[in-house]
Amino acid sequence: MNIKSMSLGPLGTNCYIVSKGQRSLIIDPGGEASKVIDYLTDKGLSAEAILLTHAHFDHIGAVEDLRKHYVIDVYLHKEEASWLENPALNGSLAFIGNEIKTKLPDHYLQAGKLEIGSFVPEILHTPGHSPGSVSFLFREQSMVISGDVLFQQGIGRTDLSGGDINQLEESIRNNLYKLPDSFEVYPGHGPKTKIGSEKKHNPFFKE
Repeated sequence: MNIKSMSLGPLGTNCYIVSKGQRSLIIDPGGEASKVIDYLTDKGLSAEAILLTHAHFDHIGAVEDLRKHYVIDVYLHKEEASWLENPALNGSLAFIGNEIKTKLPDHYLQAGKLEIGSFVPEILHTPGHSPGSVSFLFREQSMVISGDVLFQQGIGRTDLSGGDINQLEESIRNNLYKLPDSFEVYPGHGPKTKIGSEKKHNPFFKE
C-alpha cells in the first residue's frame, strides 16, 4: 500500500491518498480539488471513496468537487454529519469568511473495521478536538492517520465547538498510545511522527 501526502487548502491541511494497485481512498481533501485529480490521473488511480477524520472546514474544502467528479461516497462520523452543510459549525464563516459546505455524508463511520473494496482500515473514535473525530488505523502497514488529534509534539486544539481537553487526552492515551511504538502517525497538519516518539517527547501528553 502507498500513501501520498498533499498539503492543500487555506491552512495547508494534509490530504492523504492511500492506494493499492490502481485503487485509492481520498482522506481529508481540504481544498484544491484539481491537485488531487491531477495526481490521481497522473498515477492512473481510481478513487473509491472520501474518508473524513472530522468536518472542520480545512478538511472538507474539496469534498463537493471530488464527490461529483468521481461519483463516490463520503464517510464521516455521525456526530458531525450536519457540519458538512453548516458553515457556522464547520468553522468556515468564522475563520475565512466564506461558506464551505457540501451534502451530508453517504455513510457514518463507527468504531471497528471498515471495508471499502480491498481497503480494510480500522476506525478509532478519537473525540476531543471535535466530537466526531476519528483516526484511521492501517494495522498491517503499521500506520495511523490521526487527523487533528495528535501531531508531531502537539495535539489538536480544544477551544472550538465540541472540543474537550479531557476527552482528547483520553482518546490519545487509550487509543493511539496503545499502539506499538513503531507505528507511524500521519497527522492533519505538519510532518509525520511515531507513536513511541510522541509518548516520550510530546509536551502535552507523555506516557
